Amino acid sequence: MGKIERKFGRYAIPNLTYIIVGVYVFGTLLSSFLPGIAQFLTFEPALIFKGQAWRLFSWLLIQSPALRSPYGIFSVAIWVMFYLSIGKTLERVWGDFTYNVYIFSGLLFTIVGVLLTYVCATYIFHAQVLFGPFVTSSYVYTSIFLAFAMTFPEAQVLLMFIIPIKVKWLGYIYAAMIGYEVIANLFAGQWFVALVILFSVLNFIWFYFSKKKKLGASPIQRAKQMKRRYEFNRDAASAANPSGIAKHKCAICGRTELTNPELEFRFCSKCNGNYEYCSDHLFTHKHVE
Repeated sequence: MGKIERKFGRYAIPNLTYIIVGVYVFGTLLSSFLPGIAQFLTFEPALIFKGQAWRLFSWLLIQSPALRSPYGIFSVAIWVMFYLSIGKTLERVWGDFTYNVYIFSGLLFTIVGVLLTYVCATYIFHAQVLFGPFVTSSYVYTSIFLAFAMTFPEAQVLLMFIIPIKVKWLGYIYAAMIGYEVIANLFAGQWFVALVILFSVLNFIWFYFSKKKKLGASPIQRAKQMKRRYEFNRDAASAANPSGIAKHKCAICGRTELTNPELEFRFCSKCNGNYEYCSDHLFTHKHVE
């Protein structure tokens, strides 16, 4: 990834989270005021092969008509604020390029998975299947949340605005729900739906096993190790800097050696001015001219 990013990183789309959330809001409005339009947007490979190429991407606009009631407007607003928060956090920590790869690989896996499943069902099993009701953008957003839960397992959210709960437990619940959907569809004979679901979250599966292989330990062991390392670095930084004033600050994410002692900070020689960046953004930021 590092080599690919150095070569193609300049093509990454900044603030991709705003685009993702904008597509969700537009799709929700569209399905609420024009509910019949969904039949022209679904991902149907049979129609795509007949020339309706827009269906390769229009399925991202298919949303539930949540804005038909006041409670729907409220839920959409909460959804937008929540996903803006976790999406922008992942962008700052991962960098624009890695975040772009994660999102677009999820879309690509979904498209390729549906097309392969259609070809197998049609030409090998000689079965006619309809994919429209099962291919939506919900799994794209689910993969974003699962990635956030794995990256920040100890972060807390307020369930129903009252109950504090760690993100990792919500991640386990989401993963269990996806596993249940896959198994239930297999037992119901809808194997093509199970394959579509697996392909839709294949980007997270790839991300999970690549991180697990890199880090080696189990999620619980990694959390304990990170906590011990953070506390040690925090205490060491406090002893070295009793005044409590940060000497280093990332120009992108604003983190310092006091808030994140595990990071390293360097000045960029290509930026016009004294701009300092953390190790996560030193090679991924746009140079100031």
